[in-house]
Amino acid sequence: MKDLVIDLEAEKTEILKRYRALLRASKSTLQKGDKRMIRKAFDMALESHKDMRRKSGEPYIYHPIAVAQIAAEEIGLGTTSIVCALLHDVVEDTDVTLEDIEMEFGKKVAKIIDGLTKISGVFDTNSSLQAENFRKMLLTLADDVRVILIKLADRLHNMRTMEFMPRDKQLKLSSETVYLYAPLAHRLGLYAIKSELEDLSMKYMERDMYSFIKAKLNEKKAEREKFIRDFIEPVKKVVADQDLNADVFGRPKSIHSIWNKMKKKSIPFEEVYDLFAIRIILDSTPENEKADCWKAYSIITDLYRPNPDRLRDWISSPKANGYESLHTTVMGPRGQWVEVQIRTKRMNEIAEKGFAAHWKYKESSSDSGLDQWVQKVRDMLKNPDSNALDFLDDFKMNLFSDEIFIFTPKGALIQLPLSATALDFAFEIHTDVGATCIGAKVNHKLVPLSYKLQNGDQVEIITSSKQTPKEDWLNFVVTAKAKAKIKSALKEEKRKVAEDGKEILERKLKSLKITYNSENIQKLSYFFKLASTQDLFYNVAKGLIDMKDLKEYQASEKVIENKPQDKIEHEQLATLVRSIKTKDSDVLLFGEDLQKIDYKLSNCCNPIPGDDVFGFVTVSDGIKIHRTNCPNAAKLMANYGYRIVKAKWTKQLELAFLTGLRIRGIDEVGLINKLTTVISNDFKVNIRSITVDSDNGIFEGSIMIYVNDTEHLNNLTKKILQIRGITSVERFDSVAAERAS
Repeated sequence: MKDLVIDLEAEKTEILKRYRALLRASKSTLQKGDKRMIRKAFDMALESHKDMRRKSGEPYIYHPIAVAQIAAEEIGLGTTSIVCALLHDVVEDTDVTLEDIEMEFGKKVAKIIDGLTKISGVFDTNSSLQAENFRKMLLTLADDVRVILIKLADRLHNMRTMEFMPRDKQLKLSSETVYLYAPLAHRLGLYAIKSELEDLSMKYMERDMYSFIKAKLNEKKAEREKFIRDFIEPVKKVVADQDLNADVFGRPKSIHSIWNKMKKKSIPFEEVYDLFAIRIILDSTPENEKADCWKAYSIITDLYRPNPDRLRDWISSPKANGYESLHTTVMGPRGQWVEVQIRTKRMNEIAEKGFAAHWKYKESSSDSGLDQWVQKVRDMLKNPDSNALDFLDDFKMNLFSDEIFIFTPKGALIQLPLSATALDFAFEIHTDVGATCIGAKVNHKLVPLSYKLQNGDQVEIITSSKQTPKEDWLNFVVTAKAKAKIKSALKEEKRKVAEDGKEILERKLKSLKITYNSENIQKLSYFFKLASTQDLFYNVAKGLIDMKDLKEYQASEKVIENKPQDKIEHEQLATLVRSIKTKDSDVLLFGEDLQKIDYKLSNCCNPIPGDDVFGFVTVSDGIKIHRTNCPNAAKLMANYGYRIVKAKWTKQLELAFLTGLRIRGIDEVGLINKLTTVISNDFKVNIRSITVDSDNGIFEGSIMIYVNDTEHLNNLTKKILQIRGITSVERFDSVAAERAS
């Protein structure tokens, strides 16, 4: 008992010691009365968590104190955030209510605590719910970014103290962290936290590789430190001679970034040359910052030969999260490339503490890049048609993207993610401009919609009132805004077409003396293997289901009425799939060697030899073969997994398979003649149909052709791209896609 009392006393002492360390860490941001407010929050947290312990056996209060210290010391947040960090778990884990918080600390603190409480359930159940909860969390972020900053501090401390957790919990938290929290930290400019989160995630997810790289770094540590000393010594001397006040030092690269480089370039550890970077931090006045940075750059490039392709100027055009710096790569004294980062103390504080540092330096007259980014989050959240998982993927994609800067014809600057296309730019200007865009002029040259923009391009958008958003646009746009607007427009267009199709179908059924009712509509959808009645109406309107097809349905219904025992039920289908899967190592071969198997090539994606494919066991039409990237593949696999069988091409006869090419380019005299000559004469390919439309000097055509296999198709595509004026050639899935375009 005596030992227990001693332990409790020691814990009390340790708690006070940690609390005082927190106060010291937050000293620079404290104002009059702040200490009293922090003490009140500490007392409430201490009382609320008094009987709780962490997995390590330590008092639970250690955790909120640590989170508050990270928020203050490593992110630079103020009193309100420190109070919220201390209280971030009390509503979720104890009897304290939001009303209690509001009464003691006010509405602002209560709102942030509410946001933090909601976030805690983000990753608890299935992926779709996770995505929807994450979306709700971002609604809170759009109101107050401190919610996510405190959550990042919370996640960082949990990752630092995860050794006592079960293995499955370690893997779960690590995967969440590397998937979302590290990219969020990156986007908010918290580079040190982002790197640590990635390293800690890798420590648990890729244990062997993490240990290997760590050991290799330690092995060469002394040699690396000597190289850094030799490199920076002459730099320090010249910097001092030029009357520049600067710190010059080496900084090791993170284990995760080294591992990424090894994977990306497929090289061993020994071939990764940039294991560290040199950083020059200048003490400059605001008016001299840019000049001093370029002066330091001049010093470095006079001493060491620079790689001209590796200069990055984020001082003239800062990143969206406010990051400013000059980066260059130079040849070191031993013939080794070295990255050098040059920035001022102000820039460095923003680089280290991200958004929080903007409060210190931001002028009220201008919006920061981060404010613009948060506005983009709001725009994404406004789209009511966005599927939660699509939203999560789009958001994730935009978190890690670097930026490029594009000019309008009038010289306005538009910021876009790396790899953005002319169409992304059009949607960034205005939704209507994007929806009616048919091409663009980049630096006064005509380019297609899919053209990838480069930093500094000047772009003029060409529009046409006849243009409407196309489904294939989703294959090349990269911004969440463009994707959301295209999906929304396509959905609305499909709804309008389906309404017309409903009336057409009603007339056709009447002429066939088939009653138009919900039962028959459902049967028709099932017969044509469509996911919804809207798809049925849409296909009727587009002419993809005609009177002949409806008569086939009518005949099949009569057969079913006469022979109900012939209907294949779910269990029988499952048995059929199992019998197929037991043959030939769970793979269905089709082609010359298995001609007796009843299979058909699906006309929704028109597979040809060489495509990755799978088999789908239908109710009444044998096995249908689909491409794995067929528009219907995900739906079939999700809803009818028991009917899916693996399939692969075997040696086939010289047969011709129908496929489509969509061709775009700049309209020139004789272009169609050149095109048909290449297809028919050079490649001996039969053309089933060809349609061409030209508008404002840009043409777009669809060609349905018969080819032998993917190799035949790829060779033809390459040849077409060599024709002067052709800018893009894309395969599309089906006759339906041709008609829709």
